[in-house]
Amino acid sequence: MDSDTAMDGSTSDSGTSGTRGLGPVVVGTDGSDHATKALLWAADEAASRSRSLTVVHAIGVEQARHLAFDDAQTVLREARKTLDEAAERVAREHADVPVSTVLSREEAAESLMEAAGEDGTVVVGSRGMGGFTALLVGSVGLRTAARAKGPVVVVHRVEEGAGGGVAVAVRDDGDRDALMYAARTARLRDVPLRVVSVWLFLQNMGSMATMVDDLSGLAESQREATSHMVEPVRKKFPDLTVSVESVRATSVAGALVEASADVGLLVMGARRPAHRIGSPLGRVTHAVLHHAPCPVAVIPRG
Repeated sequence: MDSDTAMDGSTSDSGTSGTRGLGPVVVGTDGSDHATKALLWAADEAASRSRSLTVVHAIGVEQARHLAFDDAQTVLREARKTLDEAAERVAREHADVPVSTVLSREEAAESLMEAAGEDGTVVVGSRGMGGFTALLVGSVGLRTAARAKGPVVVVHRVEEGAGGGVAVAVRDDGDRDALMYAARTARLRDVPLRVVSVWLFLQNMGSMATMVDDLSGLAESQREATSHMVEPVRKKFPDLTVSVESVRATSVAGALVEASADVGLLVMGARRPAHRIGSPLGRVTHAVLHHAPCPVAVIPRG
């Protein structure tokens, strides 16, 4: 990996539970429109967190290996041009954000994770509505989200006038890091935090329906458990507006996509199946990445 400038991603409390994403912000670019959206989102994120931004362009081992010398030199020149243009764009938008560029001959996912290290945040773009099928098994976005040690933000699209709040999906204690990341992000952006817990209820239960005699009691129990989880966040960020929602649904992914419709960021813990046949992420995470109408931050579960 060739680094054009040194990366400044130091942090005093990184590497501990609840502090994921406190290091540098790392974004991949290939010069395309969707990559530029991710670049600008990442620059805003770095500015809000007072962190450095590292812009990565990966050529890929297989591509580089089979190029003739003259073709390889052309590819390298174009890659450096792409990185220079990205750095200049960030400088125009955020002159106070330290920017470094990395030209890598490795594959994209590996390059991004290496640049982010243990505590950085990786930002990747998608091709937007209709082209998001590019994020299938083996894609940069899914491979990075499935393996990164820190947060991975997939910038699907950024709508003008979209809500500025942050929503986070929680289920159990394994989502505490995701909850803390969402709270910290909401505080930095000075926006409210919505904590969403989805519990499944099968409408077509047949004769088993008689066993469920108090749905309101179940909902209240779920809400109380979620509220208990949120208490440390309220204590740590007393000025943050936090709401707790317990949602009954027949589809967890559908409920989360609906909850993401009017926020600026959806945060969720990464479910990583032990046997990765098909998607390297859990079905809910995979579905939300496909359909959420806002950027999605995937956080490794604790």
